[in-house]
Amino acid sequence: MFGWAQSFADWLTYSLLALAPGHLAASVNFFVFDTIKLFVLLSGITLLMGTVNSYLPVDAVRDFLTKRRLYGLDYLLAALFGVITPFCSCSSVPIFIGFVKGGIPLGITFTYLITAPLVNEVALAVFAGSFGLRITGIYVATGMVMGIAGGYVLGRLHLERYLSPWIQDLIKGGSTAAAIEGDHRSFAKRLPGIVHEAMHTVRGIAPFIILGIGIGAAMHGFLPTGFFEAYIRKDQWFAVPLAVIMGVPMYSNAAGVLPVVEVLVAKGIPLGTAIAFMMGVIGLSLPEALLLKKIMTWRLVGIYFGTIAIFMIVAGYLFNAWL
Repeated sequence: MFGWAQSFADWLTYSLLALAPGHLAASVNFFVFDTIKLFVLLSGITLLMGTVNSYLPVDAVRDFLTKRRLYGLDYLLAALFGVITPFCSCSSVPIFIGFVKGGIPLGITFTYLITAPLVNEVALAVFAGSFGLRITGIYVATGMVMGIAGGYVLGRLHLERYLSPWIQDLIKGGSTAAAIEGDHRSFAKRLPGIVHEAMHTVRGIAPFIILGIGIGAAMHGFLPTGFFEAYIRKDQWFAVPLAVIMGVPMYSNAAGVLPVVEVLVAKGIPLGTAIAFMMGVIGLSLPEALLLKKIMTWRLVGIYFGTIAIFMIVAGYLFNAWL
């Protein structure tokens, strides 16, 4: 889907800027590609959600999800949607924003945000090739349970008050999409309002995207693999929580970090510890935190990261015990 963006990033890095292959070139290439990818995703998804909101009865959907007993089916559907969308932690944030703006309960949106980067078809294909179908199946089940349980716990805490004021205003019906909901205008007449709202959202979050990707690019290009091998050793009882914490500053998708996981396992590090590190990288990245700060307070970002980190640590210990 984004092969053209990768080709442009390669041309800009290695032809126009004439950078020699190395740490700097890797960082620049990563920054250019991910900036293009995230802005395309953010713009497209924001336009799509604005269009959906302008036609669908958002209040009815919200009432259906909040007032009916669905016995966890809503969380399961959110987790399954996360599985089929091949997004990293930052790429899934635009859809998370669309869910929140559409009035979807916060716990369900968190289920999607947790599951999407951890379990998707791209990650599963690479994971299965590296560790086999049995371990892949256990990982999939663990990731979905983490997403459902984490979303449920966060939903029960009623954290909506910690969302950013502009998001709370949108939820209450202050958005352009909500204003035109239910009217009988043609799509052509609705489109200017939808585009205006989408561009307003993109402009507001753009600085956070650029800063987050910049940090991720620096980590991607300059932080050596051996740095982690030196501190995550099999003889340390605290290796699992340390692996999760050390993974947070990095930014990569599952396909990008799996080669590192293979190296760690080959050097004798327990598989559960290596998987915990991978979860920290792809599920709780620092760039993701900067993006989420645009739509929620630091307190809510901390609650979200802390809750999911605990689930990841428990999962790492369980993997080490089972495998």
